[in-house]
Amino acid sequence: MEDTHRMLKLFLGVLIPLSVIISLYLFYLYRKRNTAGDSTGIAASDDTESGNSNSDQEGLMCFQGGEDLTVADILDAPGEVIGKSSYGTLYKACLSKNDSNLLLRFLRPACSGNIREVIPVVHSIGLVRHPNLVPLQAFYMGPRGEKLLVYPYFVHGNLAQFIKDGNSESHKWDVIYNIALGLVKGLAYLHSGLHKPMIHGNLKSKNILLTPDFQPYISDYGLHLLLNPTAGQEMLETSANQGYKAPELIKIKDSCESTDIYSLGIVLLELLTGREPVNDNSSDSQEIYLPNVIRKAILDHRIKDMYHPDIVLNLTDKQRHRTEDRALKLVQLAMSCCSTSPSLRPLANEVVRKVEDLSKEPALQSRRT
Repeated sequence: MEDTHRMLKLFLGVLIPLSVIISLYLFYLYRKRNTAGDSTGIAASDDTESGNSNSDQEGLMCFQGGEDLTVADILDAPGEVIGKSSYGTLYKACLSKNDSNLLLRFLRPACSGNIREVIPVVHSIGLVRHPNLVPLQAFYMGPRGEKLLVYPYFVHGNLAQFIKDGNSESHKWDVIYNIALGLVKGLAYLHSGLHKPMIHGNLKSKNILLTPDFQPYISDYGLHLLLNPTAGQEMLETSANQGYKAPELIKIKDSCESTDIYSLGIVLLELLTGREPVNDNSSDSQEIYLPNVIRKAILDHRIKDMYHPDIVLNLTDKQRHRTEDRALKLVQLAMSCCSTSPSLRPLANEVVRKVEDLSKEPALQSRRT
């Protein structure tokens, strides 16, 4: 694994065709198998785990928005590594024919399911279209089991970075509200707007991309269904370490609507407080996780600790009362999503209704004045 990571680091920040990257990667696997034997290492698990040892076909599935793409377009596009995980690599690729950018997710053959399992899942993901979901535009299958998921590229980055950077816009109630509303609508569509419900499985702020006007787009939904059990569990362990895993979830294959809702609650708390889900520097073991911090703030009647203080900065009294009231209601909703009991978490459609109600309800304090 360390050897693989070292090789991939060579490409960091370097623009070279993805066909070269894939060829070098497969050559690396070939050399490793010849030197280490089929019983150990990535190359050995490549054929047995992914079930692609007899595959010698190359193909491209195109969906709405990617109808004009060809294999050559994708593999000859100069690519820059912008992210890595245990199961694959993320590239920013530039199409030479129209100078547009794409986001390509390369799944390592040893970490993905066999092609017979993957194709139906890819087809389902490729048909999903919603204003708050990143659309899958194409899917490339290589002769050795290599797989590329093709998405539009979002130049304004993800929600985690938006919050971390401390951008003043991230502390404005209108921006927070619009991101929250788009986020819950996108998740509700996955859960109840399709012929068969789709579980995200790995919802977190890094998987929420933003447009220039701060509209959220949820990415990587259903990705865990393309991974083999080992890689799926590694994804779940990463999610747990980052503070997004529902406490009852043991195996990634058991992800469901309620575990997605837990992750949603964590993201909403991040958005409201400006804090990360896990604080490893906390001296109090009970306050390592963000929901615990908010619960303690509620018990101690520390209202200001339940949302970022700048949310009500420079507002008139009337505006401050209204915004504070709505922010606290959104905190309460987020905390209900983070309930330790799955049965107490609301359904996605219920979350949408309650978030929409926030824009309709005048603040309680305003009614009294």
